[in-house]
Amino acid sequence: MATFSVKSALALSVAALVLVSAPVATARSSPPGPSGRCGTHDDVRTALTTLTAKDHIAGASVLADGPCGRWTETAGTADLRTGRPMNNSDRLRVGSVTKTFTATVVLQLAAEHRLSLDASVDHYLPGLIHAHGYDGRHITVRQLLHHTSGLPDYLDAPEWEHPERARYRHFEPGELITQALELPRPQQSWHYATTNYLVLGQIVRKITGRSPEDEISRRVIRPLGLHDTYWPGDETRIQGAYSHSYFTSADGQRVDGTDWNTSFGGVGGALVSTQGDLTRFATALFGGRLLPAAQLTEMKRTVAADPDRLWPGARYGLGLISSPLSCGGVWWGHAGTVPGGHRALVAVGPGGRSVAVALNQVPDSLQAEVDFQDLVDKSLCETGRSTA
Repeated sequence: MATFSVKSALALSVAALVLVSAPVATARSSPPGPSGRCGTHDDVRTALTTLTAKDHIAGASVLADGPCGRWTETAGTADLRTGRPMNNSDRLRVGSVTKTFTATVVLQLAAEHRLSLDASVDHYLPGLIHAHGYDGRHITVRQLLHHTSGLPDYLDAPEWEHPERARYRHFEPGELITQALELPRPQQSWHYATTNYLVLGQIVRKITGRSPEDEISRRVIRPLGLHDTYWPGDETRIQGAYSHSYFTSADGQRVDGTDWNTSFGGVGGALVSTQGDLTRFATALFGGRLLPAAQLTEMKRTVAADPDRLWPGARYGLGLISSPLSCGGVWWGHAGTVPGGHRALVAVGPGGRSVAVALNQVPDSLQAEVDFQDLVDKSLCETGRSTA
């Protein structure tokens, strides 16, 4: 569920040399926007082709919405078996983008005075965090949202070095939280950990009397009409039309990782969605439709993130990432990966443009990740410099 680790990229860079090459495909585009000033998206197309032809990502897609209207660019292949081209309407697993949905509901509960961001975990869940030196009396809801709780990520446990071995297994949040508490305390004050969001899900359950998945659906997914966004539960196949996803096995072969039980991600990373639904969610969130102004401001209070677990310049708010843009200002949003190979990112930049990017293979070298970040930047910056 981690968005990306530079250390992981460096460790995997050798594997990138033995990837089975994807078919080289030129970028495909939607009709141009309503205004000539919106450009032809040449830089975006070049960035997409770099990912598919040079970095050997199977397929990549951009969907943008804003002053230039809605436009899309795609490159590569959604299904290597059939050769079906990548497109922007397919469902995919969005990984840690799920965290922004969860954080939104936590902040809604705070706005309703049913929850305090500065209350302790122990206040809501007595005894849940109380083992191996970890103490829920000294961890607040805000720290969980910020990833400054001091809790380790269960995905750092040795058994998760080969996640494909647990590909079809069901996991309970309590089981994963217990696994995390057996790990050493992180050395950094900011430590990205899906553990934090599983704990937040348990707090939502305690306060509302509903599962956190049901509460997020009731408060966010259904009201916004996100018809392609759903919780897969233990269902390993993706419903409807979807892009296949691919990962590299230990012997260097590219493997179809689409079918996967993502219960291990829970409210920290299990959602299935589309690029269109993600941009609709982001636009609603930053347009004030989901949170009062005070809570949205809280959400955007950031702390410095560890560049080894995100990327240089990134900061983390309450379930939000901010990242600087080459054209000035920052984007706000979130990124996510799943071990089966999907990678998603949704962001809103200065001027109101929203962008959702989808890959069906996770970058597994530092250069590929740099190229992915470059695609995001070009998608948000192509219409000129911003001072916002």
